[in-house]
Amino acid sequence: MYFFTLHLRKISILLILAYVLLGCRVDTDVTTLKLGHGLDPSHPVHKGMQYMADRLDELSGGTMQIDIYPSEQLGTERECLELLQIGSLAMTKISSAVLEGFDPSFRVFGLPYLFRDEDHRWAVKEGPIGQELLLGLEPYRIRGICFYDAGYRSFYTVDRPIRTPDDLRGLRIRVQESPMAVQLVNVMGGAATPVSWGELYTALQQGVVDGAENNPPSFYTSHHYEVSRYFSINQHTAVPDVLVISTHIWESLTPQERGWLQQAANESVEYQKEVWNESVVESLQAVEEAGVEIIFPDREPFVESVQPLFARYRNDPRIGTLLERILEIE
Repeated sequence: MYFFTLHLRKISILLILAYVLLGCRVDTDVTTLKLGHGLDPSHPVHKGMQYMADRLDELSGGTMQIDIYPSEQLGTERECLELLQIGSLAMTKISSAVLEGFDPSFRVFGLPYLFRDEDHRWAVKEGPIGQELLLGLEPYRIRGICFYDAGYRSFYTVDRPIRTPDDLRGLRIRVQESPMAVQLVNVMGGAATPVSWGELYTALQQGVVDGAENNPPSFYTSHHYEVSRYFSINQHTAVPDVLVISTHIWESLTPQERGWLQQAANESVEYQKEVWNESVVESLQAVEEAGVEIIFPDREPFVESVQPLFARYRNDPRIGTLLERILEIE
């Protein structure tokens, strides 16, 4: 009897969880998509996704909605991605660095100093190469919708400024769960240490890591500036965020609903670019006022330090071809 009761209890819990996390709920007149991510609601990428949700509501005449759950309410990036793959979550925002574990082609975004300028960067993401990468995820039950601007990543440290690559020696630098990010920090002389985003504040505070690398808005909205007193703007990589949807959910939508969703996402990208640029300026100003020393080091020594990484991937049969195509874009 005890076993039977316990078994029923487990079934009830699973049913409740499935209801709460149901990726796509279709009521009589409204299709609701659930979107979970790990960023703070003040982050410009969250604002971009909120803009998308508002536009989708307008385009569909209220027949499609997106419910957004920020700040890891539904789990970490990887947990949200796993829920998405089984159709228990409709959409999530994930760094392209994490997608390296599914499609190694995404490693190309982790190559340092890859883009000549902003026009080159967006020509890659919004052109044929970007579209190939987004749709290349479908074998993993993931469909890429669009790229969001995540700016340029730079180093921040607790108690030792980074002015040259030599200053990284002996420092444990938090990186994403990305083979390319690990190789990048190591080739510059640091000790790459993967730590989940939600645990990073405590890791910095307790000395588990000596620093990390990210963009100014993330440095600010995460409150990492409270425990990291130096921010060196060396801008080594421009790793984009990627909005993805479960192929289970995508295929359940009508062609018209897919069109509305894609249009809303595309329009939100343009809005998010503007919000991002404003947020970078505001974030740097805010952390400087909080006492963080902002350093603008000479980038040339950093560029020189990563050349062995470029040489390695130029000979990679997959990344090498993609790299050449990117460099040829004018």
